[in-house]
Amino acid sequence: MATTKESNLSALYVELNRFAQNGEYERALKTANKILQQFPGEEKAFHCKVVCFIQLSRFQDGLKAILNQPKFSQELVFEKAYCQYRLNQPHDALKTLNAATSLSSQLKELKAQILYRLERYEECSDTYRDIIKNTTDDYEDERETNLAAVMANLCMEGSNRDVQLREHSYELSYNSACQLVGRQQYADAEKKLKVSEKLCRESLEDDGTGEEEIEGELGIIKVQLAYCLQMLGREKEAQSIYTAALKQKPDDIGLVAIASNNMVVINKDQNVFDSKKKMKNATLDGLEHKLTSRQRKNIALNHCLLALYTNQGELCQQSCEKLVASYPDMRAEVALIRATQFAKDGKTKEAAAILDKEAKQDQEKKLELKLAAVQLLLAEGDRKEACQILQNLGEATFKPGIVSALVTLYLAEGSRDGASKVLKDAVDWYRKNKVSTGDLGTLWRQAADFHLRGGEPDVAAKSLEELLRINPSDKKTLAQLVVAYSQFDPSKAQTLSKQLPQLDFTQSTDVDALETSNWMMGTKVIKRTVAKVEPSPGSKPGTPGNELIQKKAKRKRKGKLPKNYDSNVTPDPERWLPKHERTGYRKKKDRRNKDIGKGTQGAATGASDQYDMTKMQSQQSKASPNPNSPIQPESTGPRQQQRKVQQKKKKKGGKW
Repeated sequence: MATTKESNLSALYVELNRFAQNGEYERALKTANKILQQFPGEEKAFHCKVVCFIQLSRFQDGLKAILNQPKFSQELVFEKAYCQYRLNQPHDALKTLNAATSLSSQLKELKAQILYRLERYEECSDTYRDIIKNTTDDYEDERETNLAAVMANLCMEGSNRDVQLREHSYELSYNSACQLVGRQQYADAEKKLKVSEKLCRESLEDDGTGEEEIEGELGIIKVQLAYCLQMLGREKEAQSIYTAALKQKPDDIGLVAIASNNMVVINKDQNVFDSKKKMKNATLDGLEHKLTSRQRKNIALNHCLLALYTNQGELCQQSCEKLVASYPDMRAEVALIRATQFAKDGKTKEAAAILDKEAKQDQEKKLELKLAAVQLLLAEGDRKEACQILQNLGEATFKPGIVSALVTLYLAEGSRDGASKVLKDAVDWYRKNKVSTGDLGTLWRQAADFHLRGGEPDVAAKSLEELLRINPSDKKTLAQLVVAYSQFDPSKAQTLSKQLPQLDFTQSTDVDALETSNWMMGTKVIKRTVAKVEPSPGSKPGTPGNELIQKKAKRKRKGKLPKNYDSNVTPDPERWLPKHERTGYRKKKDRRNKDIGKGTQGAATGASDQYDMTKMQSQQSKASPNPNSPIQPESTGPRQQQRKVQQKKKKKGGKW
């Protein structure tokens, strides 16, 4: 009986092995179940059953089988972790591997894949280096490709780690180009991506791959190339590549999402309807497992901006709330978007309050948020509130740009004292803290000039001292400092004046030229002085003294004459008048009735004369009782003269 069972078990294993060798995993699974029904303790048959589940992509069934048989699970660490990894449970898979007593090379490679999915690129890089160093087999190229992909993501995060890898395959060349993209070397990355595209096409053509499959494989390379062109400002070229890639309808939804999102960025606030369609492709379900967190974050942010551009206020606020819930580190960007939406709705105070609240929580981006609030307030004309925010920025208030903005705003409000106080506080702060923020010469110079003009020489002297400390050989600053000290500390001004260079009077000096120079007098005084200067007797026209007297000759331009101009014929003085106002003009004969009135309908001929004020005045002047008072004719311009219509009397016989 025992011999029969053993022979039956042996036959089942032979059948199981044959199905597995032929890739018939459904039949192999049935055979494994037969073995386990007859022999429940057969660990090898259970192992084959789990492998069949994995080969059939029934990962949930495989994981469930392992969890239901804890006595076998200790030996199936790889299968359990792999099922968890494929079910998008990377944290559980990593926990399973970490619980193992030792890791084989197979488990290490799975761990590296899991670390890559979890975006723990530093640990992933170290794991791959260890595998490559201690393993020799036919999968070296695949491991180098994976390591290159890890290094590319590290570069995207700003890491300076560098690993020199071969670039003999198109995958390695592509990942090398991605490293250059991470370092923002887009021009070099463009060249390398074109090399990768060429290698990919040649490699697939040698393998006999069809054109459609080749284009599908080239999709990711072309989209990355389009991104480089977009970052280089060649947006039209990038857009054409994105459009061509989407027309291929690739199966990779991650690739579709990236291309669609980048086209939305190119559109900005234009072509909004197309951007809405593209954004739907970029926010499909299932992308959380296809894209990195950085990519998903950028797409979510662009979704908020698109809602802002399309004036969808409610959708914009909802998208912002989702973005903050998923990515708390984006609170500052979300606050800016929400504030902009409130400002567009006319709620400037609420927008400024949002930015102010977020600035208190995010100290790193406090200045950026505060300046955005100031911009919104200034757009509404609220300069006082803007000045108050700028003065409460702490140490940032004394930045040269902030100081300049405050001075400008206070002067616009007519508060010269406020502007003076801002400059004075800035000078005192820099003198006290000795903070080096670049070239502060312009700040000191402007502060000194402002206080000198405002009658505050003691405050101006502090700024000039800082200028002189920066550049001790600046004689102009030294002279200004002497002038400032002379107004409140003459003794110190006297001491400093000894450092000024001595004037050399040994050479001949033209006193008249000095008097007429504009170093103290205004332009009006200079012109008068120049007019009074007379040349000394015996001086020649070429002497230097006469240069002040001689006036610059004005060049007269010769007027243009008509083409048919005749100098022997006197021009007609009435050539500028209309033809009907000239003296020689005669109206053509009109045989129609000339007695028809041209006034209002129904008015009698000549009845309007009695209401004409000009004619009434002439009639009154004719009837003046004083015969000796002369009548003064009214002078009128050519266009005001009445047209004289000469009427001929009608002859007898009905003829003219």
